[in-house]
Amino acid sequence: MKTVLITGGSTGLGYELAKRYARDGYHVVITGRNEEKLKASQAELKKQGAHVTTSAFDIQNEHDVKNAIDTLLQRHNIDVLINNAGVGHFGPLPSLSGQDIHNMIDTNVKGTIFVTQALIQHLCERSSAQIINIVSTAGLRGKVNETAYVASKFAVRGFTESLKAEYANQNVTIIGAYMGGMDTPFWDESDHIQDKSRLKPASQIADIVYDKSSQGEDIIL
Repeated sequence: MKTVLITGGSTGLGYELAKRYARDGYHVVITGRNEEKLKASQAELKKQGAHVTTSAFDIQNEHDVKNAIDTLLQRHNIDVLINNAGVGHFGPLPSLSGQDIHNMIDTNVKGTIFVTQALIQHLCERSSAQIINIVSTAGLRGKVNETAYVASKFAVRGFTESLKAEYANQNVTIIGAYMGGMDTPFWDESDHIQDKSRLKPASQIADIVYDKSSQGEDIIL
């Protein structure tokens, strides 16, 4: 049984990806900061027949990440890493607080780097492995009222493209997934999207990411 680790796996796209991979027989490891939410999601997934493990840690904290990944690797081999966790704060640049900016950079950029750094050697030692970075279309072009968010996603795009070059001759395939807005709790505390009815269902995006990832190429939706 192959294992996929999904950051931000208790809600939204991460949860839908967990469901999709579990349906195809994967052991799913979902991670996040809130252990209560992780356990609730684990219970729901298990009702659907999934084999699920949870690991609560803060991807912003390098030491938390390393300790959590080391503990997981003592019991499980990881074949697929999906860097899905992300946060966004939106509005005109002067309206963003320093904490808003730190939160996006620390989660979206540093979190992706820390988790990948902790797992990359293990993944290279597998017969075939994947890293899928959920970037969003904010990593492709600038957008109004998304300056710092877009900056964080451009950074993840650069990290992803550099990983591809650095590990081109290894047994790990690196994929960037660039999709637009989804109907997830990501937008619950934001009025940045006025008409949420136009957002795609996260389950639909999860299916596309899963299906297209087998091609080993970037996914642009």
